[in-house]
Amino acid sequence: MQAASRLRAGGAGAAMGLVVLLSGCSSYDSLVGAKPSPAAGASSSSSFSDRFSSFLQGTPSSTMAEGAGAPPPDLDCPTVEIRQGASTFSQSAQESGSNALSLRFQASFLKTARECALHGANVTMKVGVQGRVIVGPAGISGPITLPMRLAVVKEGLEPKTIWTKFYSVPVTMPPGQPNVLFTQVEEDLTVPMPASKDFDQYVIYVGFDPEGAALEQKKKPVRPSAKPKR
Repeated sequence: MQAASRLRAGGAGAAMGLVVLLSGCSSYDSLVGAKPSPAAGASSSSSFSDRFSSFLQGTPSSTMAEGAGAPPPDLDCPTVEIRQGASTFSQSAQESGSNALSLRFQASFLKTARECALHGANVTMKVGVQGRVIVGPAGISGPITLPMRLAVVKEGLEPKTIWTKFYSVPVTMPPGQPNVLFTQVEEDLTVPMPASKDFDQYVIYVGFDPEGAALEQKKKPVRPSAKPKR
């Protein structure tokens, strides 16, 4: 569970400072979002994107199979939960240290949606995440990148990571705009279908992972230096 355990990010103190300084936000909960609810009930003919949009507008999403054959009635898609300690990601101006006034932006998760489809011996999950980036007192505009990770974990006495993936989510902050929504959708999260009693223990975790960003950077191949011409 090494990769999943890296899902953590700072910014709690900065978040509280941002709540005080940005009068347009009514509460801290409105910034970081509430714990996601399990999805339920919708037509299998509608696309995942449509259902995700409906979910964001307050209509519950669904756990349905697509293509030939529907999943057995007891196939209950794992819930999506925000990893503890990884619900926010913030960046401050370097010259101002950790002062709340130096906060450039804070990103947080708002809502999630998921659905499952059984394909032979595998189960494929589609997971959508929406969040918001709020501009801080120091301000920011232009492109930024948010480090995010999804992980499927079998919970229990000895939690086990079944699947994990890191994402660099691009967001563009227009000048003068106080906040921007971002969306990340994983459409092919495929894992072997375990026994029903084990599948009931599966949880989909989402969180910001700045340490994962550093590790991904190290994985990139180093280009060899050009040989000097003779």
